[in-house]
Amino acid sequence: MQHRPLFFSFRDAFRGMGYVLRTQRNAKIQCGIGTVTLIAAAFFRLPPRDWALLALTITAVLAAEAGNTVVETMIDEISPSPSEMARIAKDASAGAVLLVAIGAIVVGLFILGPPLWKLVT
Repeated sequence: MQHRPLFFSFRDAFRGMGYVLRTQRNAKIQCGIGTVTLIAAAFFRLPPRDWALLALTITAVLAAEAGNTVVETMIDEISPSPSEMARIAKDASAGAVLLVAIGAIVVGLFILGPPLWKLVT
């Protein structure tokens, strides 16, 4: 197998994420929530460690969504007609995104909950 220049690998990766962000409604929602989260982190002047945890969590959710898009796209290509196995694969992939998203909510509540609570009380 011939090695391609590193530039092309990065170009293709950015193109793939661009596709996910342009075509997947949930990815757009997740980006919006991530942006609001980072704005709140800036507002509350959170320490760098909290920023790192939030950034890693947001990235994990978006990566899971990209993986889900891969699974759905491949299943649609391999099995264009409805099948039970295709449904199971798609549902399991969507479930993985849901688990990561729930984890992200928990992380967000632990980090942003206390300063938000102080703001409203």
